[in-house]
Amino acid sequence: MPRVPDVRSRWTSAAAGLAVLASALLGCGGGGDGGPVTLNWYNFPDDSGALQQAADRCGQQSGGRYTVRYNKLPRGADGQRQQLVRRMAAHDAGVDILGLDVTWPAEFAEAGWIREWTGAMREQATADTLDAAVRTATWRDRLYAVPYNSNTQLLWYRDDLVPTPPRTWAEMLSRAQELAREGKPHFVEIQGAQYEGLTVWFNTLVTSAGGSILTPDAQAPSLGAPAVTAAGVMRDLAVSEAADPSLPNQMEDQNRLAMESGTAAFELNYPFVYPSMKANRPELFPHFRWAPYPGVTADRPASVTIGGIDLAVGAYSRHPDLAAEATLCLRDRDNQLTNALKGGLPPSLRSLYGTAELTASYPFAADVLAALDSASVRPQTPAYQNVSIAVSHTLSPPADIHPEQNVADLHGQIQDALGSKGLIP
Repeated sequence: MPRVPDVRSRWTSAAAGLAVLASALLGCGGGGDGGPVTLNWYNFPDDSGALQQAADRCGQQSGGRYTVRYNKLPRGADGQRQQLVRRMAAHDAGVDILGLDVTWPAEFAEAGWIREWTGAMREQATADTLDAAVRTATWRDRLYAVPYNSNTQLLWYRDDLVPTPPRTWAEMLSRAQELAREGKPHFVEIQGAQYEGLTVWFNTLVTSAGGSILTPDAQAPSLGAPAVTAAGVMRDLAVSEAADPSLPNQMEDQNRLAMESGTAAFELNYPFVYPSMKANRPELFPHFRWAPYPGVTADRPASVTIGGIDLAVGAYSRHPDLAAEATLCLRDRDNQLTNALKGGLPPSLRSLYGTAELTASYPFAADVLAALDSASVRPQTPAYQNVSIAVSHTLSPPADIHPEQNVADLHGQIQDALGSKGLIP
């Protein structure tokens, strides 16, 4: 990694010092004159209003002890992580509650930037919570965050083109090729761009084939035959008639738009596509159906990679007890239900999946819950960003994959990533 010039280092140190001073002043907001303490919550930007409603509701329910200020992070996941890393590296006392992507708790915990949940608070944080969601918030058998929402992918398809959904990738590709020969919409939409979504695709296929990217102790790459199989599935789609020509550049929203355009028969994506299809293509919506994510083999159901956000209490917060209390409020039943109905994000609380309010808007709630109960977790390691970059770079573009060679290359790159060699994002 190139050495940063001294002048930049001095500027960065000075900026960090100013950030600490500014955040210290911000962290003192309220409470000094007997008024409520202001707790700063940093989370992804939400256009639905659900997060702001949760912040307001929790402040009102605190009995005047605190208010919650919802601070919007950048829209992209990389920008979100960068801002939080910079603030925590500067010991920012103005960060009370952090909204972490489910891949970040290990990194932030290992760095000492977030607080552990113990005793009665841990019990409250994990009660009624999906097991896979709790796993994302756990590092070295210790709980460092509270699952705020969860997420998973389903297979979405058009039943006017596909009366019976495929159970495997091979069945799906076969049906797509039949549709192509018939001159009908036939693309399979999935995330093929060189970014985190490609890592998620690979991880889902590897775990569905019975393997894992890392060993159970996260100290070395695992990969092996399941990874070769997974890479082969990706290549087979990319070189087939089922592949959208834009596959190497597609992310979740491009998949949604392609399906809504009427050129695709299948889509592997998150539940946000359902209300979008309903609003944007009402003539296609009656034929827009869902099914479990296809397996790699007929005898093994898919193990879909879990997504979502975990809430953590900042290690440098001036009000950690109030921040923990507010965190539990932000992710309580009422706020998770609002977040699901308004924001389209599946809950992390199991009992909500049986409520009439959720199933009325989420007719696929049972399928989402089943997917989450058999979900896989992305490699849990403080070096996850490095591992993910190695995967997405090696397997991009999918049409150029050579399964055995790429997996062999990936083994060495992941080993370097775990040893903090090469690029450190």
